[in-house]
Amino acid sequence: MIEDRIQRQVLDMYGEVDRAVTAAGPICVASGKCCRFKEYGHTLYLSNLEADVLLSNAPPYEQPVSADFCPFQKENLCTAREPRPLACRIFFCDPSYQETANRLTEEFLHRMKDLARENDIEWRYAPLHHFLNHEAHTNPKRERGPVSDVQTPGLPRSRVGLV
Repeated sequence: MIEDRIQRQVLDMYGEVDRAVTAAGPICVASGKCCRFKEYGHTLYLSNLEADVLLSNAPPYEQPVSADFCPFQKENLCTAREPRPLACRIFFCDPSYQETANRLTEEFLHRMKDLARENDIEWRYAPLHHFLNHEAHTNPKRERGPVSDVQTPGLPRSRVGLV
């Protein structure tokens, strides 16, 4: 588990992302497409720092977690809205926003990596279900908690965190 001060820095970064996204003004019609990964042909990637914040603050979720959809989506809405990772904050289906999404993703992933490096935290980047299932395997009695040693060999990623 990362230290509280680092979690606060991640949450502060999330606030910056949210303000930048709001300023860009993408349109969301709450279709839920962003969270139905298999159906729409993408994968949600996040870092171990983001996974730690998510697992420390998200509601309980059913196990095992599938790569097909987000376990936090209920009735096309996010039940883990506050601790959701960068890609969830940045991704919108709005075609006019894609260039901005790519730029924001690159900027904030770079900053997240820097935060890990500055605090001697090994960087890991993997699909959501890897982190959630790893947590359930390593801490079976906990509904959520930190992730510290998921193996993520050279995984590809898209420019917006969703592939």
